Amino acid sequence: MMVISFRNLRRSGLALGLVPLTLWAADPAEQVGKAAGEWLKARAETVKLQSDWGAQRQLLESTVKALEERAGNVEDKRDKLLAKTAGLQSELAAVGTKNRETATGLEATEARLKQLTERLQKLRPSLPPRLSAALDLPFQSLAESGLSLGERMQLAMTVLNRCIQFNRTISTGEEALVPPGESAPKSLEVIYWGLSHGYALDRAAGRAWSGAPGPQGWRWEPLAAATPVIKLIDVYNDRVEPEFVLAPLQLHHGTTGGATP
Repeated sequence: MMVISFRNLRRSGLALGLVPLTLWAADPAEQVGKAAGEWLKARAETVKLQSDWGAQRQLLESTVKALEERAGNVEDKRDKLLAKTAGLQSELAAVGTKNRETATGLEATEARLKQLTERLQKLRPSLPPRLSAALDLPFQSLAESGLSLGERMQLAMTVLNRCIQFNRTISTGEEALVPPGESAPKSLEVIYWGLSHGYALDRAAGRAWSGAPGPQGWRWEPLAAATPVIKLIDVYNDRVEPEFVLAPLQLHHGTTGGATP
């Protein structure tokens, strides 16, 4: 049996009391060192970040500058495009206005041309038979409904120009006509004074007719004597010496008078 004296117990107690102080008490130097290590580590990371930022800052600044310049160029192009677009819109608006005016003018022109063609169709029966026959194709074309404005204008001008040309000349020649009171056409000598009047001659039968436009169209009326018409045609064709010929002139149906062609 072990006997522990008070002195030994006291020493043991003191020894036991010192153990926790030795084992559990924090070491200030170790904590300081640990904190210093963490600070150095944080400092190193901070320095590294600052170093990386310093290396990339110049690149970022140049990139930002390039982007700003590019943005400025894009803005300039945008402004130019906006100005150009505004100009184009103005031009388009002007063209649209002109197109509407042109369309209105074309409608008015088409209406006037339609009236003109209708008048020409009504005028045809009053034309000299020779001219009316020569204009048969243009008149038939004008009667078609599917013509364009340009085609209708061209045909109308063809008819008008031929009428003007015929009215400025004296024309003569052989022509197949149906004299009044007869049913079959006969080949007659015909001379026209423009669009106003003409004469037809059956030399073999010694008969003559005067023609002029009337309310019902061109009409041939028999003449009492054929001699003036014979002289008139012969003088025109240089078959006899030139001389004044007194021939009857009928300007309108039912109205006769004298003239010296």
